[in-house]
Amino acid sequence: MTVLIAGCGDLGTEVGLRFAAAGHHVVGLRRSPEKLPPEIHGIRADLSGHVPELPGDVDIVVIAVAADASTEEAYRAAYLNGVKNVLDALERQSIRPRRILFVSSTAVYRDSGGAVVDESTPAEPTRFSGRILLEAEDLMFARTAGTRAISVRLGGIYGPGRTRLIDQVRSGKARIPAQSKHTNRIHRDDAAAMIVHLATMEQEPEAVYLGIDDDPAEYGDVLRFLAAELQLPEPPPGPASDGGAGDKRCSNRRLRSTGFTFTFPSYKEGYRSILAGEGVRHP
Repeated sequence: MTVLIAGCGDLGTEVGLRFAAAGHHVVGLRRSPEKLPPEIHGIRADLSGHVPELPGDVDIVVIAVAADASTEEAYRAAYLNGVKNVLDALERQSIRPRRILFVSSTAVYRDSGGAVVDESTPAEPTRFSGRILLEAEDLMFARTAGTRAISVRLGGIYGPGRTRLIDQVRSGKARIPAQSKHTNRIHRDDAAAMIVHLATMEQEPEAVYLGIDDDPAEYGDVLRFLAAELQLPEPPPGPASDGGAGDKRCSNRRLRSTGFTFTFPSYKEGYRSILAGEGVRHP
């Protein structure tokens, strides 16, 4: 197959490498295609603007864009304009791929007070990030007649080079919140693997999947684990410094039902791999 990765940052590049390893022709769109590995054919493109001509035989499209900043303007440019411009390019060339996957986020769900959230939970974002991601999802679903469109709502991505929590524990800045706060995470490699899985599996995929690991763990437990692994004292109590995304426990039951298996089913396996220096972050 020919696979188009629209947005080849760290995650998109890992997705592309996995498609290439499976024998597929991979085309990657990004502003600096010279940074891509040789397995991915790079095309220079600013997805917030005009998308250049695409290969006419594209079978799979993965939209894995990322905002340059945590502002409403940056989110609209990256996600909403990015989806629109990729769809415009496909329509302009009359390309109808078999499947389109958009990398979204669990930010489309509101704080559930620690209750379980799954794909049947209404998406009611309370922040601009979640609202814009939901707009981008709706745009994709509205404009992909004849193509199976899939939104993969990922939890917080961590992995090689993504060491913010580790750095906070090492520096002594980490704080264990007094109130319950669950954190829904996914290792980059598992996120990439699930995207390839959903794009290529024989059974017809659902429209939405939650992409998180098996363990929506207490934030404090994650910090205590990292401190123990680093042989450092347990972080003191205080206001949580982890994004303020509320307290919800996301379920991956629908994803699991497709036969997908995790390399890093919980933060413990994932962070141990990072601390061991395994893997690299793609530029």
